Amino acid sequence: MAGWQQLYWDNTLVSQLNADSDRGPHARHEFTLQRGEERLLCQIDSQLEWQPFSIDYSVTVNGELHAEGSRNEKDIEQQVPVNEPKAERRFSVIGLLSLGMKAFKSAKLIKVVLASASLAAYSWLFSFQFALALIACLVFHEYGHVRAMKYFGMKTKGIYLVPFLGGLALSDEKINTRWQDVVISIMGPFFGLILSLILVVAYWVTGEMFFAGLAVFNAFLNLFNLLPILPLDGGHILKSISFSMNSVTGIVLCTLAAIGGVVLSYSLGLTLFGFLLIMGTIEIVLEWRTRHNSHLLPLNRYAQVVSAVWYVGLVAALVGIIWYFASTGDELLRLPLLILGT
Repeated sequence: MAGWQQLYWDNTLVSQLNADSDRGPHARHEFTLQRGEERLLCQIDSQLEWQPFSIDYSVTVNGELHAEGSRNEKDIEQQVPVNEPKAERRFSVIGLLSLGMKAFKSAKLIKVVLASASLAAYSWLFSFQFALALIACLVFHEYGHVRAMKYFGMKTKGIYLVPFLGGLALSDEKINTRWQDVVISIMGPFFGLILSLILVVAYWVTGEMFFAGLAVFNAFLNLFNLLPILPLDGGHILKSISFSMNSVTGIVLCTLAAIGGVVLSYSLGLTLFGFLLIMGTIEIVLEWRTRHNSHLLPLNRYAQVVSAVWYVGLVAALVGIIWYFASTGDELLRLPLLILGT
């Protein structure tokens, strides 16, 4: 992907080839392994195609065919590591946050405590009824992420509500492809769009302004989450598309988006958004540092187009809902801005 084709055996690099365009799709890795007193001469031949992704391989040991087969993108999406590499023990902000989240996940009581704290916080800001509705919107959004994770065969740890920050859908397993990142990220706002449409229908049937206000807020909440700024869902979509093109394009677009986020947070006075931008900046740096060793299968050109069209269509639909109610002359748009301001 980034200039090298590397082969690992038992989490140890055993062969590395220059992966430039002159080499073509065929590659041959040759290396030796030690089994007691015996030396094993290993040879792996592969035929790799990126668009769409497929790889045919054959393995010979001491001149005898040992294994052969082929894999495609679906196989990569469903794979689960057998022996995970041992993590380096070093101090880092990401490590502390990861440790904190593991502590959160260790007790189911935390879910109840966080949900109760969220309900109390939003009830204090608005009303108990609206707080319940708001939490329902957050849970519906996060459930979209959970459904996408389960679609890819990932084990999920459930949904955690965090006061003033929204919610989190957690999984112990890591993604294997950029397409997984896109689908998991976009399904939260997509489920949010479905909920807003249901609320619009409820408003048409009953005429209750409560449903109208909730539909607008939910649409605005999911639209905000689609801003192409890490660590928001829109930022993950941008990252997957841009880094699938090449690492330079990825770092440039994600950095420009982060700068835009700084301008937006300053303009609207969103202090809390500054914290999210710090987390997003860390994510960009980590993505850049690991670009040569990334295990993530990139999006092919077709998937890049589909992801972009899906994203734009989702944004347009959410804007359409907000625009529809804004055209009625009601001051419903003040509610989302009030929430963000607090």
